[in-house]
This record gives sequence, C-alpha cells and structure tokens, in this order.
Amino acid sequence: MITLSNLGKAYGDQTLFDGVSLQFNSGECYGLVGANGSGKTTLLGILSDEIEPSEGTITIPQRLRLGVLNQDQFLHEEEKILNVALMGNAELWRLMVEKEKILARAEEHFDADAFSNIEDAFLRLDGYAAEARAGAILEGLGLPASIHHDPLSTLSGGFKLRVLLAQILASEPDVLLLDEPTNHLDILSIRWLETFLRDFTGPVVVISHDHRFLDNISTFILDIDYQTAQLYRGDYTAFLKAKRAERQRREKEIAVREREIAHHQLFVDRFRAKATKARQAQTKLRLIEKKEEEMVELPHSSRRYPTFRFDQQRESGRDVLHIKGVKKAFGENEVLHGVDLLVHRGDRVAIMGPNGIGKSTLLKIAMGELAADAGEVEWGYETHPGYFAQDHRDQLDSSTNTAEAWIWECCQDQSIGFVRGQMALMLFSGDDVHKRLSALSGGEAARLVFTRLAIRKPNVLVLDEPTNHLDLESIEALVDGLKQYTGTLIIVSHDRWFISQIATRVIEIKPDEILDFDGTYEEYVHFCGDDHLDADQVVLKAKRARSKKKKGEPESNGREENQAAREAAPQTKASANHKRSKNKKSHLERRTKAQQEERLNQIESCETRLKEIDELFCQPQYYEKTSPDEIRSLEAERTKLEREVAHLTAEWERTEEELTATLGEN
Repeated sequence: MITLSNLGKAYGDQTLFDGVSLQFNSGECYGLVGANGSGKTTLLGILSDEIEPSEGTITIPQRLRLGVLNQDQFLHEEEKILNVALMGNAELWRLMVEKEKILARAEEHFDADAFSNIEDAFLRLDGYAAEARAGAILEGLGLPASIHHDPLSTLSGGFKLRVLLAQILASEPDVLLLDEPTNHLDILSIRWLETFLRDFTGPVVVISHDHRFLDNISTFILDIDYQTAQLYRGDYTAFLKAKRAERQRREKEIAVREREIAHHQLFVDRFRAKATKARQAQTKLRLIEKKEEEMVELPHSSRRYPTFRFDQQRESGRDVLHIKGVKKAFGENEVLHGVDLLVHRGDRVAIMGPNGIGKSTLLKIAMGELAADAGEVEWGYETHPGYFAQDHRDQLDSSTNTAEAWIWECCQDQSIGFVRGQMALMLFSGDDVHKRLSALSGGEAARLVFTRLAIRKPNVLVLDEPTNHLDLESIEALVDGLKQYTGTLIIVSHDRWFISQIATRVIEIKPDEILDFDGTYEEYVHFCGDDHLDADQVVLKAKRARSKKKKGEPESNGREENQAAREAAPQTKASANHKRSKNKKSHLERRTKAQQEERLNQIESCETRLKEIDELFCQPQYYEKTSPDEIRSLEAERTKLEREVAHLTAEWERTEEELTATLGEN
C-alpha cells in the first residue's frame, strides 16, 4: 500500500538511514524501533509528508487518508472534548461548524437550501454515527461520557493526549502513524488500544518503548540501526531473538576467519626464511590477504545501553513504610479513601490502577510532597528513600544551568572525575555534561535524575512511572539495575513488561477497595483470571479448563447429577427412561469433551509450527540463502496453518456453545 524505494535521510554529514526499500501492507502492524536519535521519528515524518527524504522515493496512493498522532495538546483548549475528537475528520467537522452557524442565525434568516445541502453531505459521511463512534473511542481511552462536553482545558496533559489520540482514531483513516501512543495511558486504556489496532484493517506504523505493547500488536518490527532499516517478521520478542542470533552468527564467522588468519600467519612467521618453505609461505600470505579482504567488520550499533547501578548505604529496619488511613480529596473528588499499607524491607511493590485513582498522589503523600487530609505516614528505622517523580523535570533545579553542575550539587565532596564517571554510566559524555537543563530531552532528563538517585545510595527507591521517556534500551538496562538492587522498591507503572520483570508484590487500587497480592504480576493476572495479556481469549479459556481437569477439579455438573441419579431408589419407568436419557447425554458430553481436547491439541501443534516458520522468516539473511521454491513452500504452509487454526478455533467455539446448551437442558 505504501512503498519506499531506496529511501535515505541525512542531516549534513550525519546519515540516519539509506537504501531503505520496503512496503507497508494492509492488515499489518509495524513496530518501529531504534535508539534515540536513530531516525524513528524522522522516518515517521517522511511517511506523513512532513519531512523530505534526502534520496529515494515514497509512493502513497492519493486516496489514502493518513492518521498522524498530533502532540500539540494545547491547540484546542476551549473546544469541547467530543468536538476535538470529531475534528479528526476535517470534512465532517467543517459541515458541523457550518450547520451550527446556520442554526445560530435561524431566527434572523434560515437558509433552508444551504442547510439541506449540508444535511445531505452530513448524512453521506455518516455524521450522526460519527459522534457515537467518537464517544465510544473516548470512553475506551478512559474518558467517560459525563465529561465529553467539557472543555479540553479541564483535562490534565496526559488526558489531553488521549483526546488527540481519539481524534486520530475517530477520523477513520486508512493508515495510522503513531509516535508513542501509550504515553500517559493506563493499563485498561492500553489494552483497549491494542484491541483497536489489531482490528484495524489498514497499515499501522507505531513507535513505542512499551515491550509488551509491541509484542501484543506487532506483526513486523522495523529496526533502524547501522544507518539502515531492517524488517523482521514477528513481534518484538521474536525480533530481539532474531537480531541477537544474527549478531552472534556474524561474530562467530569473524572469529573463525581471525583464527584461520592467525594460523596461516604463524606458518609464515616460522618458515618465511627457509628456502624449502618459501613458496608455501608466499601462498599462505596471498591466502591471508584474500581472507582479510573478504572479512567485513561488524558495524557499530546506534543502540546505547546506560548502566543503572543502585547501592544502599546501609540496610533499613524491617518495617519500611506504614501508611495508616490516608485520605485525600481534590475539591469534591476524593481519590484516596482511607489507605492502609505496610511495606517490609526487601519488598518489591508495584502499585497499579487506572489513571486518576490516586497512585501518584499516594506516593507524593508518602514522600512529604503533598499533605494528606487524614491519616498518617510513618517511615521505619534507618529508612532513606530516593524519589523519582512522574513529573521529574520539577526536580531539576533551574538555578544550576548545566547537567554536570546539578549532579555535582549533591556530592560536592567528590572529585570532578567521580561526577563525570557517574554521568558516563548514564551516557553523558563529552559536551553532553555541559548541556543546559532546559535543553535536555525527556530521556536525558530521566537518566540525569537516576544518576543523582544512584549517588545518594538510598535503601528505598520510590519510582513513579520511571519508564516514561526512556527508550527500550534504557528500560531494559533499568530492569537489569533494579534486579541487582538489594533495597526496597515501591513502583507505580503502567508498563506491564517492566512490572512483570521487577515486582514480587502487587497492590491494585480500585474505587471501592485495595487488593494486596503477594506474588508476581503474572501470578496476579492468573489469580484474577484476567487474560488481557493474550490476544486469543478462546484458547486461553479452554487451556485453563483443561488445566483444572488435569488437577482433578470438578469438570461439570452432569457427573454429579448422574451420581445422584444412581443413588435414587426406587424409580418409576418414567424416571428410568429419564436416567437412560441423561446417561446418553453424559456419554455424548464425554465424547464431545474428548473431541474438544483433540482440537486444542491440534491448535497448539499448528501454533508451534507457525512460530517455527516465523522464527525462520525473522532471520535477516534467510531470504538470501534460501531458494525461492522453499520460501514459497513455507509461505503456503504458513497460510494453510493460519486457516487451520481459524477453522479449529471456530469449530471449538461452535461445539462449546452446543455443549453448554446440552448441559443447560440437563
């Protein structure tokens, strides 16, 4: 649908990428990844016709409507929230404005012809359904219908961005180009967006730093690295595996060549001076030269990984934080309704819940940044908390102009070498250390705050949305650093992958209760019975049922009813006939369940083979070293397997409905 041919972009002597040739197809979702500054946003700008490429061409059919996420959240401050969402369809919005103007002048002069023409065009564009559709999208993104007619200015920055995202989705574009669409979304809204994007029929290109989000939506990963763009089939996890395997393979090839060269060089050095071996030595030299010419150095990746190293100066006492009956309201909106929480030394707590429920407020109260209306907060013996605020830019004191000066402020007894070393761990080097605080990017500001946290060596880390503004590489590095940290962790985050890697205790704040679960995030999801981490609800539900069966849990009420019938006596002829009927149904039920079990096994077998094929396709050089016939054969097999999975799943659902109906009759 959208074709790139030998596309390249450079700024001066800096090449972001060149030689990019690929096609974005309908029904596919492309996760666009790469290091900060590699050219992800630039490529998205080229696709949206906002940036001119340095070379090559991009072909976009004129009829296609592009949906591009607009980050200007202050553009329509006084407009109603619903209206802002409707503005995504420019033609429809123009008609609505014209319609309102005619109605506003109706008492003086009503232009019936103009109104009729506008109404016809409005109906042709399905205008009345558009309002309902925009409203549903806003609700899916966590904006209830009760506020749809409020001005945009009444919302916080995060919710304004949700409205702008709704504006794009409600415009019914043919192509979606989204830059960090999950920023400021809570888990429920992210799940809704995942479903929306999976159902979207056109091409989707998404930049995201959310590992699990990319896993859940991506059919391809477009990786910008080594000054080019490489397409990988599959989700982000498959991409990481394929790229790592490719890198290791190339490193192994180079190592083998280097050993061969060293071996030949040893012969030359030993026998070059001997007349009897001189000819052989010259032959070896020519062979060495040839192998050196053939050997291509691995290019340097643009990806850079900071080093998060958190130590604690000393251990805290056993009880770290005790929150007792904390309440907080903003005007008439009470967000915390008497929170009780006890955190012990070594806990790794993830605090979760929808936006606006009071998670950040609770952390601010705990850190003394905000006063509670009622209740108290008590830090334990020898606790020294370090705080990473969601609005961490407020922590950057503007009175100190440079990044280096701000860091040195907290460790004035240390040498400049120590300060530079700590900043280098967070990728501040050269002139970067002299950057003004106001000029730092979001990712740089976050890494600078983490630098200061690490220097202070707290024994409790209180982190509010720490992955915001960090790229994927920095998030992975942060996970590694927190895994090594031996102190106590209290984290608020909507990044499910991040939480799943870190948390050993989950606290979910709900409107009417607080759930405190001692276990990992994945265990919590299993405990709640919420399968939102997997796209295939049907198969997962069936797998749980099968798992219960294997554990010896009750399978159905039919068995219990048959047992009761056997124990009942004496029986009339009618009751005996009823019993035979029920036994027949029970036999049918057992046979049907066996068939369902077999279908599930077949689905799993097909999915396993699909995964194997996708892993082959993910290998960058697969298409170079594989014959066209074999590629076509595998593509045909993959298509057949996908159809088989769809057929089997449909059969499973149909039979399950019939089985449910049969059990209901019993």
